Amino acid sequence: MNDEKYLKYKQLIDEHVLEFLPEIDYKSVTLYEAIKYSLTAGGKRIRPILLLAACDFVGGDVNLAIPYACALEFIHTYALIHDDLPAMDNDDLRRGQATNHKRFGEGLAILAGDALLTDAFQVLVSDDLLDDRTKLALIDQLSQAAGSWGMVAGQVGDIEAEQTPVDYQGLKQIHDQKTGALFRFALEAGAIIGGADARTCEALRQFGRHFGLAYQIHNDLMDVLGSQEVTGKVTQADQALTKSTYPSLLGLQGAKDALAVEVSAASQILENLAKESGRPYQILGGILDYLTLPSAK
Repeated sequence: MNDEKYLKYKQLIDEHVLEFLPEIDYKSVTLYEAIKYSLTAGGKRIRPILLLAACDFVGGDVNLAIPYACALEFIHTYALIHDDLPAMDNDDLRRGQATNHKRFGEGLAILAGDALLTDAFQVLVSDDLLDDRTKLALIDQLSQAAGSWGMVAGQVGDIEAEQTPVDYQGLKQIHDQKTGALFRFALEAGAIIGGADARTCEALRQFGRHFGLAYQIHNDLMDVLGSQEVTGKVTQADQALTKSTYPSLLGLQGAKDALAVEVSAASQILENLAKESGRPYQILGGILDYLTLPSAK
């Protein structure tokens, strides 16, 4: 993912994401430091970049999308902080450094995540670049993607599947919510901000659905095939937690085949959109390269 535009969009997020945090006073310094620690931990920024790329793809003004991309990164970061907690996955490492609760303590990590979730919606409410009707629709979509209709519901399903194994369709449903919901929002929101028609918005939403599932399958496979140096976190953790994963359910080759199916479906959607619109899709397509597995030794 070294495309020039991808790197430009990543730089935009890196430059602006802290600007949207509320101003702090001396009583809030430790909270701010905990939030900043995770927001600037070197993430790939895939979700906000997808939002900007979708806006660009449909011919929109990327600058209008920056607040929504940063709010999305707030929510993703909050989810990672909470996902790493002892009550959840109990991870010590994230992106090659200590997780938030290992660095600041469990209580402050919880509150940092709470603040990021709440502040994300403040960012959107305060935006004066889009008309109120569009802004309200995007706030509604993001709340559904992040809440009990989307990511949080998927996280609950993921926890329950540690004790009660699910079948392939059940696992896909969990990850369609836990992982896919924010990806779908990113693609559709970018298209809406860019002024795309309903058909294009839906096509990009479906691209997000396939990408989200592929992303999770790839993540599960990397927990088995990757190294701590590559993933930035402890590997084999899913097995230790007896999580329901694609490799545990389908076997390694079956999981690789499932990954290929989702990547192929996502690629086909982009090809169809590019053919119909005559627009290049190099960033959206290039992000699929992230889903390449390491070569067998």
